[in-house]
Amino acid sequence: MVVDHNFSQDLNRFGPETPRGPTMTVRQAEEYCRRLARRHYENFTVASFLLPRPLRRHFCNVYAYCRWADDLADETGDPQRSRTLLDWWEGQLLDCYQGRAAHPVFIALKETIDRFQIPVEPFGDLLVAFRQDQQVTRYETFDDLLTYCRYSANPVGRLVLYVGECFSEENARLADSICTGLQLANFCQDVARDWRRGRIYLPQADCRQYGYPEAMFAGGECNDAFRRLLRAQVDRAEGFFHSGRPLIALLPPALRLDVALFLHGGLAILRAVRRQDFDVWTRRPTVGKLQKLGLLFRCWRELKKR
Repeated sequence: MVVDHNFSQDLNRFGPETPRGPTMTVRQAEEYCRRLARRHYENFTVASFLLPRPLRRHFCNVYAYCRWADDLADETGDPQRSRTLLDWWEGQLLDCYQGRAAHPVFIALKETIDRFQIPVEPFGDLLVAFRQDQQVTRYETFDDLLTYCRYSANPVGRLVLYVGECFSEENARLADSICTGLQLANFCQDVARDWRRGRIYLPQADCRQYGYPEAMFAGGECNDAFRRLLRAQVDRAEGFFHSGRPLIALLPPALRLDVALFLHGGLAILRAVRRQDFDVWTRRPTVGKLQKLGLLFRCWRELKKR
């Protein structure tokens, strides 16, 4: 496993074994979170520029929390160490809610939590999924996979609603559908990558139903059985996106374009899987920069018509 060098440096600098030096100011901590967000996923950076300026720093703070948790789970190469570090991270979270923030992420995040009155549950729920990844590598049924998505993906959408000051039970239900769709789309996109990490996120019952045993995963076989298996997963993911689509019209105007881009970006991934005739073993399906620009324009034009 190739560990992110910057993450290793940050863990050495801010991890549990490091003696605590002078506490960062809120401004310094928010700058750290902003740099962390810029350092990683390109699509987050693009989306951040579309957000209302007053909200950008808060989304960076939330992203930094998620980024650290994800790296603690996946970048150590040792499940036991990851579990220990996730326990430490949860302790930092609870300390933050008790007004004792020390880590730079939580010094910044405390401002966001207080400003938008975010409950601890969505942050804690994400850690349930990250811990589960350390010990569960197969899911028997699709319902089991949906339970995983309940913790791995849906809390992110709920955090967006809180920061956007538009949380309601109906909006949360629709956001859950979009986030579950995104998670399922990623599972379809990353079958080969997940297999290399020792994980299968396609339901075992479906694998048996379509005649695709684990030995075929090991061989990376893209045969008719695999195409039928993956087509069923793509169809399901598309259904979740379409079920969640009414959320866009219910959001504040400043958030609609971002959420529309995430929804249509997920659908674009699924279209890429279809274009490759479901062969995600030979090449990982992606959405190119020109396609992303096209999505941006189409989403903007669609929202302007409303």
